[in-house]
Amino acid sequence: VARRLSLRKHLECHSMAGGKAIEHLARSGNRHQHTFRLPMQQYRNCDFSFSGLQSLVNKAIIQKEKEEGIQEGEILSCVKDIAAAVQHAVAVHIIQRTYRAMLFCIKNSILPSKNATLVVSGGVASNQYIRKGLQTLADVNDFAFLCPPPRLCTDNGVMIAWNGIERLRAGLGVLHSTDGVRYEPK
Repeated sequence: VARRLSLRKHLECHSMAGGKAIEHLARSGNRHQHTFRLPMQQYRNCDFSFSGLQSLVNKAIIQKEKEEGIQEGEILSCVKDIAAAVQHAVAVHIIQRTYRAMLFCIKNSILPSKNATLVVSGGVASNQYIRKGLQTLADVNDFAFLCPPPRLCTDNGVMIAWNGIERLRAGLGVLHSTDGVRYEPK
């Protein structure tokens, strides 16, 4: 969404990563100006998907570009409102799906009946709006809430690479030769 909104060209966001730019603009936007249908509402499971939301947002952006008479790549006057609406829809989707997962784990005795903990990490945990929603979800359901400081909530790819470095240093699970290994892309 940040790329489609050309937030690298926005004066306030030119040096920010996409998620950070969305969060920054959303703070002063009105999420009620745009309403995006939540993804996967017809599925009663714990899966996440944002592709449907992305399509809806893209259509809304195209419509607004036509209304404002601007080309793709120019900044919309309502960019803050779109950012706020998108951030809200993403947060609600994550919270709903996480709540379903919590209920599933409790029902199937996967979690202890007391002292259950919700752990949130990765890039999504750096977003204060989403973090606050998940904190509230944990509180309402008597779960402890653990979340690293935002400065440590980087992209999951970085965490996976770091894990690889640590495993390499420790010599754990390291494949030293690819002879006989067959790779098949999915």
